Amino acid sequence: MSRALHRRAVVADAHNDLLIAVTARPPHRWAGYFRERWLPQLRAGGVDLQVLPVFIDDRFRPEGALRETLRMIECAHTLAEGNVDEVRLCLDGDDIDAALGDGRIALVLALESAPGLDADVELLPALHRLGVRIASIAHWGRTALADGSGEDATGSRLTEAGVRALAEMERLGILFDVSHLGASGVAHVLELATRPVLATHSSARALLDHHRNLTDEQLRGIAATGGTVCVNFLGEFLATDPADRTVDRLADHILHIAEVIGVDRVGLGPDFIKEVSADTTPPCCEDAEYARLLVPGLEGPRGLPLVTEALIRRGLPEGDVEKILGGNVLALFRKELGRPLPRSAR
Repeated sequence: MSRALHRRAVVADAHNDLLIAVTARPPHRWAGYFRERWLPQLRAGGVDLQVLPVFIDDRFRPEGALRETLRMIECAHTLAEGNVDEVRLCLDGDDIDAALGDGRIALVLALESAPGLDADVELLPALHRLGVRIASIAHWGRTALADGSGEDATGSRLTEAGVRALAEMERLGILFDVSHLGASGVAHVLELATRPVLATHSSARALLDHHRNLTDEQLRGIAATGGTVCVNFLGEFLATDPADRTVDRLADHILHIAEVIGVDRVGLGPDFIKEVSADTTPPCCEDAEYARLLVPGLEGPRGLPLVTEALIRRGLPEGDVEKILGGNVLALFRKELGRPLPRSAR
């Protein structure tokens, strides 16, 4: 029953760093490598809607951050153009519906922490024109726009440029992503937000007290904007003991968030970094402890049907499972992506 449900559901993955792996290849290989390495995994996992974050490694910061941002955006366009029979890079809800109607995977571009932007908020319209539809403004540490959750002790809110960035994203129709943002920054965003806020890959702090997870208060604040919380699959954000990092523990986080804010506000943000690590790390340098951070069976997109099985086992109605798998993210994207507001509206 769960396999049939998974096949007919729209499955949305709000965070997969696969662009890092693809851009590690020469540009002439981008489209082919995606088709050979990643497309089979996405199809096996039933993925219909894939958010592609642009994450910039520290080695490119600060001087090369914008160049690498543009390179990764170009990679997304290139792999889409080279696989038009299988995927479509989408700018709004109509594009997503057209892709799904054709049996193609809908791809949506996101910025993770946006180091290429720095404090130059006036670049956001250019990045929007290039296809960016989701953005966060911090990762683990400090940026010109805000502090990440690793700097929670500072108690820092958004900088003046960060406040302008939020307003400009809302005007352009770029969804603001609070995953990785520090606690005071999240509170600041929720004070200012006039459009729905998204968490692309965050789990429940009530179940594991980790700074990357969201408190119940934060969850309620995101839901109050009309936004959605997509749950991170990485084991280190699910349980302290590696033995407890299981699919059922992931289901605990999903169900807790659904209980706090309602089943209509929950999605999936797996953060399948093992696949990226395997593609970019030489075998001689792999971290033996790395596997302890992962949930067995959920190392990559192929494992997504296990989540459906776990939710069915826990007694969720099929309609609620379909919402969590992707229906809620699809509804949010249909309503908000690429929908600009007049400048006078902010």
